[in-house]
Amino acid sequence: MAATKEEILEAIAGMTVLEVSELVKMMEEKFGVTAAAPVAVAAAGAAAPAEEAGEEQTEFDVILKGVKDGTKIQVIKAVRTVVTGLGLKEAKELVEGGDKAIREGVSKEEAAEIKKTLEEAGAEIEVK
Repeated sequence: MAATKEEILEAIAGMTVLEVSELVKMMEEKFGVTAAAPVAVAAAGAAAPAEEAGEEQTEFDVILKGVKDGTKIQVIKAVRTVVTGLGLKEAKELVEGGDKAIREGVSKEEAAEIKKTLEEAGAEIEVK
């Protein structure tokens, strides 16, 4: 007997972020689809009209550009406070990867607060 949608959802809810990420990759490979491409295209398409009309930007992305020497552990801790639900391993990979989005689509105030928190820990941050 096949599992119901509710049973599948409950099983996913009990997984770690890393396990869910691996599951998504497995599903993408099995079914020949990509979950990220439509989101990126939609975001790029939505941003272009706002820029053309001269409207003020309301959503910002906080990008981790790098880490100052000797501050990696503090930055990992700060990233975990900013990105809730992120495990130690995932935060470490995010910090070590560099040039990655920490948070996307946040308000100007929230982006400034995140930038301040991470820069105090020793991160080099860019807000787009």
